[in-house]
Amino acid sequence: MIWNAFLIAVREIRRNLTRAFLTVLGIIIGVAAVITMVTLGQATTRAVSDQISKLGSNLLILRPGAGFGPRGVPGGSPNFTMEDAELIAEQVAGVAATAPVRMASLTTAYLDEARTTAVTGTTPAYFQIHQWTLADGRFFNEADLRRGAAVCVIGNTVRNELFGEKDPIGQRLRIGSTVCEVIGLLASKGQAGMGDQDDTIIVPITTLQRRLVGRTSDHDINMISISAEDGVDTEVLTTDITAFMRERRHLQPGEDNDFHVFDTRQITEALTSSTRMMTMLLAAVAGVSLLVGGIGIMNIMLVSVTERTREIGIRLALGATAGEVLMQFLVEAITLACVGGLIGMLCALALCVALSGLIGVPFVFNPMINAAAFCFSAVVGVVFGFVPARSAARLDPINALRHE
Repeated sequence: MIWNAFLIAVREIRRNLTRAFLTVLGIIIGVAAVITMVTLGQATTRAVSDQISKLGSNLLILRPGAGFGPRGVPGGSPNFTMEDAELIAEQVAGVAATAPVRMASLTTAYLDEARTTAVTGTTPAYFQIHQWTLADGRFFNEADLRRGAAVCVIGNTVRNELFGEKDPIGQRLRIGSTVCEVIGLLASKGQAGMGDQDDTIIVPITTLQRRLVGRTSDHDINMISISAEDGVDTEVLTTDITAFMRERRHLQPGEDNDFHVFDTRQITEALTSSTRMMTMLLAAVAGVSLLVGGIGIMNIMLVSVTERTREIGIRLALGATAGEVLMQFLVEAITLACVGGLIGMLCALALCVALSGLIGVPFVFNPMINAAAFCFSAVVGVVFGFVPARSAARLDPINALRHE
């Protein structure tokens, strides 16, 4: 009986293709919108997580200032010392490695090409902490650090802007007033929350202090990168580092910290949570069009019942039961909704592929959300098709046959 009802439903849909398409247009838009919003939201969440993970694994960043907001401006808060970084690694349990960092923005030039680039002075541990890998050449080592060697490792953006397609390894690059030999090319990391990670030049911190910017104070470290040991709770480690630094900086009980420890894992969780919440909100808004589409189905089915009153009367007079008539119109409504859901899924797939490339996020196919959206479209067909179907089943055969 259900199969026969389905065949009749297909026949009726084919008889009025334009009306059927306009009827399911709301379902198509609703399903496509819901799937697209959720898929792109999940892709964005993954992109955010991937970008932040590129900064480093189990990474904590110690910076001067009280954190985000107006109070977080480092002005007035003293920088750190080389000894701070060494003592954190030695005396705080759970710390795998530390790397003092001093940043400077300097003019860099090679032949006729010149630009301003962020130059990072640090130690060899920095590369491991921030999970940098090499595309070519080598990292600087402890020997380079001790003697303040005029060597540097460059990012891919610097290579493209200054050297083009030329192999930079072994070339001599002017940084400020000092000429440094390029000994390494970093593998590309791309964009992250802090901007273009590949637009960087990394030199031994002693080179930066002695040759590039000079050193007027022991407190010249802008940041300390800290890597936690595997399995260590970074929240506990953050508390331990905070207590250690309060003691180092002679802060009294009740006195505000003049530094802040950023946990990249917590930043990731906060950003992904916000992205997920926004995705659900957008999906809920898009889902309203599914309800609008359901109302359109109910409206057209009521019109169809009126147009086919005599047909219903004949079927009832020939022995069809009210249940069979109910089933006929209910199957027709469900078929319309499912066809709309299927077309909506195909439209969403095309949109997601196109928009993923446009906004630069990975395409993430989620079969669960696709199945849920399709099933919801079928439920819309059942809910909004029931009233017209019940109206058809309750027609009196005699009155139906008299209908003009």
